[in-house]
Amino acid sequence: MKVVIVGGVAGGATAAARLRRVDENAEIILFERGEYISFANCGLPYYIGGTIEDRDELLLQTPESFNERFGVDVRVLNEVVSIDKEGKKVSVQDHKSGKTYDESYDVLVLSPGSTPLRPPIPGIDGKNIFSLWNIPDTDAIKAFVNEHDLESATVIGGGFIGLEMAENLHDLGLKVNIAEMAPQVMMPIDFEMAQIVHGHLKKKGVQLHLNNGVKEFVQNGDGTEVVLSDGTRIPSDLVILSIGIKPNGELAKAAGLEVNERGGIVVDENLKTSDENIYALGDAADVVDFINGGKTMIPLAGPANKQGRIVADNIAGASKRYKGSQGTSVAKVFDLTVSSTGTNEKTLQRLGKVYGKDYHVVHALPNSHAGYYPGAQTIWIKLLFAADGKVLGAQAVGTEGVEKRIDVIATAIRFGASVYDLTELELAYAPPYSSAKDPVNMVGFVAENILDGLMDPIRVEEIPDVDLEKSVFLDVRTEYEHKRGTIPGSLHIPVDELRERVGELDSSKEIVIFCAVGVRGHVASRILGQKGFKTRNLMGGFSLYRQYHLPV
Repeated sequence: MKVVIVGGVAGGATAAARLRRVDENAEIILFERGEYISFANCGLPYYIGGTIEDRDELLLQTPESFNERFGVDVRVLNEVVSIDKEGKKVSVQDHKSGKTYDESYDVLVLSPGSTPLRPPIPGIDGKNIFSLWNIPDTDAIKAFVNEHDLESATVIGGGFIGLEMAENLHDLGLKVNIAEMAPQVMMPIDFEMAQIVHGHLKKKGVQLHLNNGVKEFVQNGDGTEVVLSDGTRIPSDLVILSIGIKPNGELAKAAGLEVNERGGIVVDENLKTSDENIYALGDAADVVDFINGGKTMIPLAGPANKQGRIVADNIAGASKRYKGSQGTSVAKVFDLTVSSTGTNEKTLQRLGKVYGKDYHVVHALPNSHAGYYPGAQTIWIKLLFAADGKVLGAQAVGTEGVEKRIDVIATAIRFGASVYDLTELELAYAPPYSSAKDPVNMVGFVAENILDGLMDPIRVEEIPDVDLEKSVFLDVRTEYEHKRGTIPGSLHIPVDELRERVGELDSSKEIVIFCAVGVRGHVASRILGQKGFKTRNLMGGFSLYRQYHLPV
């Protein structure tokens, strides 16, 4: 059996290595149009910033080491330019010799990856404007930084790479601006969670320009002025483009394989394309969304590696299914860890789902570990779940224990867990690491209270629409907390005085209760609810309210 693999980074290299482990006799040829295979693309920003000092650490395998270990014929700087699926052969251009030749196959694997978007913005080809996607990009940026006396940088786009580059350029001493045409950075998380990130970036001195696309780049001497859609002009010694990506589906489309409207290669549950002898995986594969059952393309290394393994096993005779991607991710943003899994609220709304009917939301701000043990830090958690309690997604932001909780919830989602299951998870506990009621348990408890009718939540987005003719805000925090800031027009009764002072409340009005994070608010709502009051508890409390309304 002769297997040809197109693309030698995450998915393609994994497929080749796995196939060799399960079939010692297969002939395996790996084509990579670039010079490098199996490199650590997620580590590129940290090499530019100096956190990773040795460039060779980014090269997980070389063509020579890969061949020696796995017996794979690795051909770098060899680009597959066309596929003859009827003749079962590919046409290859050797960029070293300039010659083109054909290579036959029994099975073809497409792992072409994706390419950074480079829209036709005037001036985008300026000498100090770079994208970061591979080793040559990294070398070019690193050389430019080392060879020039830079003072400022502008990052276009606030996704994973954009934020990682912003941090690393800041660490090099540059003044950093981020321009993002969306109202927030980090699109996998929802706006109220992104506001936490926005606030942290501002504290670090990063200037944010949200809801502001790029109109043009104007060369100004050795630098560039980034002109935004609102007319703002940002002088920049260095510009990093991190606008987004597109799947490299052109090869598949030209061969007559089925692709989606974005050019992603359509595959079935076995990762087989519309041709029986061709598989596809990685960034360019249009796979199942594990949460909603639709189709999606998720450019993450984890799914690509798992898909590579499944493809290899299926080529070797298995019939393994790829059950779908759920987009579990994590990023370091200065001192913060930002992580998410499953669907977000933007996606649910885009699919026509209605909050309070089709899905519910929990906001909680538990400590990363026992509060009495030194160093406990707040974790901001958002949980999304269906009306029947099934967990749909989660997001978390904080400085400690963030990805641990998202990994637990990601695992729960994979096994179809409900919020009731989250309440019963038995997780490792000792004061330095967690609490007896882990943050995952805590969000489960709050969700359970909502579904069981023990809490009627109100969200920070709803506060401006509260009718003060029919409702009253009740601040149940301490006097000290109240004096440091509150929701305008609030009545103040500390929760520990509530039973004695209940007569001060108008039972004809809805009582919108808030504390710092929601815990005391729930206690107050239970006290008043059992005395005949209609109550709603502000999820995330005044902490989330204040963060949500942070001007950016």
